[in-house]
Amino acid sequence: MKIFRSTQTREGTAQTGPGVHGPAKVDRRTKDLTKRLQPGDIAVIDHLDVDRIAAEALVAAAPAAILNASRSISGRYPNLGPSIIVEAGIPLLDDLGPDVLSIREGRAVRVDGSDVHVGDQLIAEGELQTVETVSAALELAREGLSAQLESFAANTMDYLRRERDLLLDGVGVPEISTKIDGRQVLIVVRGYHYKEDLQTLRPYIKEYRPILIGVDGGADAIIEAGWSPDLIVGDMDSVSDKALRSGAEVVVHAYRDGRAPGMERVNALGVPHVVFPAAGTSEDIAMLLADDMGAEIIVAVGTHATLVEFLDKGRAGMASTFLTRLRVGGKLVDAKGVSRLYRHRISNGQLILLAAAGLIAVVAALVSTSLGQASIALVGARVDDLWSWIYHLAWWTS
Repeated sequence: MKIFRSTQTREGTAQTGPGVHGPAKVDRRTKDLTKRLQPGDIAVIDHLDVDRIAAEALVAAAPAAILNASRSISGRYPNLGPSIIVEAGIPLLDDLGPDVLSIREGRAVRVDGSDVHVGDQLIAEGELQTVETVSAALELAREGLSAQLESFAANTMDYLRRERDLLLDGVGVPEISTKIDGRQVLIVVRGYHYKEDLQTLRPYIKEYRPILIGVDGGADAIIEAGWSPDLIVGDMDSVSDKALRSGAEVVVHAYRDGRAPGMERVNALGVPHVVFPAAGTSEDIAMLLADDMGAEIIVAVGTHATLVEFLDKGRAGMASTFLTRLRVGGKLVDAKGVSRLYRHRISNGQLILLAAAGLIAVVAALVSTSLGQASIALVGARVDDLWSWIYHLAWWTS
């Protein structure tokens, strides 16, 4: 990596020369950047070990290139994001250093191979990732996976010690007004394939009408799919004002010490809420809340389910999701499992009515045409002949 610190060149001037051109969109938080990223922009991020969800959000925004101040694959574990980006054909430049974040929003940027230009100046040189380089880096990362597994196990035990009362006895779960006892619950997280899973679950939602819980932006996913959330759980950093004002009950996720950054936002909107202090993730407390309130079944959409997904989240707190799934495992069903097991229920009475309606339609079609009328007359004559034959047979045998 080479850094060229002079970024004070002509503001907004059009770029000329070879390579990819576009206005810069800069943010250290990839999740915030994707909200305003437009097709053709140059995305400037600072994301160590780009995860799958971040990569899918970036690809969906269709930037002209992605410039990462950090390494997209550090080698700690085989993260899934870079493969998604390079396979989508989007140039990904790695390890450009923190100075690339000093590019002003909206400035014209040119990316030529591994070089980044602003105006007439070469400001950074990084590593251009390809399918081959990503595959090689992932292979090396798999060799170091055992160390990550040991760290994951240690974090899991630490979380169990700190949250034993919550996990085992439900101590600290707040009272809510939404009636969950005896109902099925659908928890939606904006995670892996959540849109496809929601589409698959349409017949299930229509028939069983489960309690709909959106975890932060999952509430917007529920609204986009045409429903209204009953409950919104999270730290309120990615849910829209529209969702918060939808009439759903709001549960603000707070730190164990009671600090809740999202409380200021819901107070500003005048939205009533309750606070749930817990050390885990927001999807964890949504599951624990549903379980403690007596949910019959908990169906999960977009949540983390596998070890790679836990590691791909990139934080020690994912150990809480592992333990939470153990706690509610007897009730928890993954969305894809529901799509395979669920079949729309049709009663015998409905089948009889369907057959009768089909028969009536056929008779009506026959009666309304000359060919149909002739066919009916022919069938009637055949029936008369058969009846006459049966009558005479019965007479001769008597």
